[in-house]
Amino acid sequence: MTRITLTRGDITEQHVDAVVNAANSSLLGGGGVDGAIHRRGGPEILAECRRLRAGDYGKGLPTGQAVATTAGRLPARWVIHTVGPVYSVSRDRSGELADCYRSSLRVADELGARTVAFPAVSTGVYGWPMDDAARIALATVRATPTEVSEVRFVLFGEEAYRAFAAALAEAEGSAQG
Repeated sequence: MTRITLTRGDITEQHVDAVVNAANSSLLGGGGVDGAIHRRGGPEILAECRRLRAGDYGKGLPTGQAVATTAGRLPARWVIHTVGPVYSVSRDRSGELADCYRSSLRVADELGARTVAFPAVSTGVYGWPMDDAARIALATVRATPTEVSEVRFVLFGEEAYRAFAAALAEAEGSAQG
C-alpha cells in the first residue's frame, strides 16, 4: 500500500525518485512550481522538454497527461510533468485533475520510481479551490494501483498544508469506518 505523507516546503528540495511538475502545456517553463523546477533543475530539463515538443508533443502536453524528463540539478532522478486543468465554475473538470495524479503515477511506475513528490496541482494560477483539490488529489492517489511506496505532497504555505491535512484525516476516517 502506498504511504501518503504531507510536508510544507519547497518541492525542488525533495530527495525522492521523481518530482511532479505542475506544468503548462508548452512544457517550456512558466511560473509557480513549473518555474521553480525549471530554474533549480537547470537547462537539462528544458532541453529534454524541447525534444519532447519536437517529437510526440508538438502541440504541447494535453491536460491530464504526464511525461517524464531528467531532473537535471534537482535532488531527484526524474521530473514528471503533468498539465492540470484550469478551474471552472461552469464545467466540472475534476476528472481531468484526477487524471493528472493517475497519469503521473503510471509514468512513475514505468520509470521504476518508488518515491514521488507532488505539488497541489492546479491550485495556483489555474485557480482550483484548495480544499477541493486536496480531496481529489488524495482520493485519486489512494484509489490508483501503483508500485510507488511513498507519495509525498509537498505543500507551499499554511493554507495548502491545512487543506491537505484535513482531507487526509477525513479520508483516513472514512476508510476506517
